[in-house]
Amino acid sequence: MQNVINNSKDNRYELTVEGHVAVADYRLDGDRLVVTHVGVPEALRGKGVAAQVMQGVVSDAKARGLTIVPVCSYAAAYMQKNEGKA
Repeated sequence: MQNVINNSKDNRYELTVEGHVAVADYRLDGDRLVVTHVGVPEALRGKGVAAQVMQGVVSDAKARGLTIVPVCSYAAAYMQKNEGKA
């Protein structure tokens, strides 16, 4: 699996696959990481890339002691489905 990078300057996590960049936009609110949008380019859809981005988000949030607050519907569905597995 490729590495998800926290681009803190732009408040988003990024994963580059096949020359395309998938993202998870966020904002920090104290010790909460509020995920506002997960976006995957059309060319990468259906390949599990959004889930890979969220795996990176969860991993980084845990390492930093942050609680994820999923505002985006995809992020919320991912968290519900994978709660306790990440």
